[in-house]
Amino acid sequence: MTNQVDDNFYNRADGYIALANEHCLSTGKGKVSASFLYGAARFNAYVGAINSGSLQRMTEEKENIVSYYLKEYEDMLRENLTDYIENYDDYMATPSGGEA
Repeated sequence: MTNQVDDNFYNRADGYIALANEHCLSTGKGKVSASFLYGAARFNAYVGAINSGSLQRMTEEKENIVSYYLKEYEDMLRENLTDYIENYDDYMATPSGGEA
């Protein structure tokens, strides 16, 4: 995972997860997941634009930006899948399969 984890990193993540769980009350988990991923992609494109500082630089850095976020997501997904595998019975103990 990124080396830039600050004290509120997990609190922010928990806030997004809580919002996603709220949406799951009225919408299927797959649709909520798709929206969640799209929102992250859209926001990260915005961050890439801000950090690039110009259209030319953003265009030049596009593949580096994509590679960075793909690697970060893969690392975080693998970490969380391992956590779920190691704690599967505890996490899935509720009838609905629990919340994220």
